[in-house]
Amino acid sequence: MTDLIHLTASELSSKLISGEVFSVEVTQAHLDRIAAVDGDVHAFLHLSKDALDTAAGVDVLRKSGSPLGPLAGVPIAIKDVLCTLDMPSTAGSKILEGWVPPYDATVVRKLREANLIPLGKTNMDEFAMGSSTEFSAYGPTHNPWDLDRIPGGSGGGSAAAVASFEAPLAVGSDTGGSIRQPGAVTGTVGVKPTYGGVSRYGAIALASSLDQVGPVTRTVLDAALLHDVIGGHDPRDSTSLKDEWPSFAAAARKGGSTPSLKGVRVGVVKELDAPGFQAGVTQRFHETLDLLQRNGAEIVEVSAPNFEYAVAAYYLILPAEASSNLAKFDSVRFGLRVNPVGGGTVEDVMAATREAGFGPEVKRRIILGTYALSAGYYDAYYGSAQKVRTLIQRDFASAFEKADILISPAAPTTAFKLGEKIDDPLAMYLNDVTTIPANLAGIPGMSIPMGLAPEDGLPTGLQLMAPARADARLYEHGAAIEALLEQSWGHTLISQAPSL
Repeated sequence: MTDLIHLTASELSSKLISGEVFSVEVTQAHLDRIAAVDGDVHAFLHLSKDALDTAAGVDVLRKSGSPLGPLAGVPIAIKDVLCTLDMPSTAGSKILEGWVPPYDATVVRKLREANLIPLGKTNMDEFAMGSSTEFSAYGPTHNPWDLDRIPGGSGGGSAAAVASFEAPLAVGSDTGGSIRQPGAVTGTVGVKPTYGGVSRYGAIALASSLDQVGPVTRTVLDAALLHDVIGGHDPRDSTSLKDEWPSFAAAARKGGSTPSLKGVRVGVVKELDAPGFQAGVTQRFHETLDLLQRNGAEIVEVSAPNFEYAVAAYYLILPAEASSNLAKFDSVRFGLRVNPVGGGTVEDVMAATREAGFGPEVKRRIILGTYALSAGYYDAYYGSAQKVRTLIQRDFASAFEKADILISPAAPTTAFKLGEKIDDPLAMYLNDVTTIPANLAGIPGMSIPMGLAPEDGLPTGLQLMAPARADARLYEHGAAIEALLEQSWGHTLISQAPSL
């Protein structure tokens, strides 16, 4: 039943609950799709050997009348940054090639407990360092809309898997936009939850004060259903919030059932509506603003003057934390080990291993981060960047006094061609110019499809941001905006994706 791959997770859930289909059928359909197209897309690094057996077990539980969650039996792809007991976890790096962790990440454990079916691990920029998935040690992922273009990064594998109908759901991680930017360029929905709202335990760390795990889906409702599963307090994560979270699925259903933004103050961040953005992205963004205003939204312009320095601050804070987090990959405890010719000291082995195991972008950021933390430069660089971070948090606080949600383009351009920016780190870093501020402030952000750019026919994305802990607000208004956009188009954006 190949049509199963085109159903959303919520639609699959309904059919599974009613007994119209079985999880084995759904899982097999997606495995067949992976076999048919992933040679071109390269969304997956590893496939689960147990997917069909797991699906069969869920079918037995359902037949027995056991209580099951709403996503039980639905397949899911997992970004290779998350530890899994039954599959390698490489973070896209040669230094972890073949490494199978001794435990599951909390998010993965929750997926298993909710009886979702892990299909496999998705490709990513090495240690989540990149905006195009070209920095994977295992080769780039391709955008299903145009195989010569990037799928975004670092989580391009998860976004491409969902966009190419290889999986109805995926999990990603977002350090500076690595869920939302791939969502924008692949026509999918990507959510970065409030920092601390989803456990980071078992997520291979890049920058611990910025990383956040979140959903990758084709609809806002699907993202909300998945967020309900993976969210919540985890005592093993010292940064995990102890909040009692509302049902995000209920919020999404409320917003999507009778879509209206009457009385909602929608803030347009002046600094994120830049003249240097691709013309088609800007055009679709202003058309969306008009649509929201026609449907009751109060459009207000807000200014966040310190956003101008967000990219610079981010690329000091992130490398500094990365240089510390990646020090554990030392050839001694786990992972790759390279012995120099003729032998050598532990330091020689470590140097040879890190030289062979890390790619160019990882080395670049480790060097930058170590320099920023070094004696004599800490205050000038890392310390100053943290002060800018505080100013950005204050800008958000001021903006949310005037608006209920903030919106901007989720990426400044559509998907660029593979190889186009790989040798220009500064150009690559600017792909996250609109998404980075939310990570620095710890607030939730969402990317939803905004239409195709007229000049190239490729997806554009709308970013929504809400105050910290107001993720439910994001889902309610995001679902309403999604419904209004689809009503204006007369179809879903993903239905226009070319068949591979």
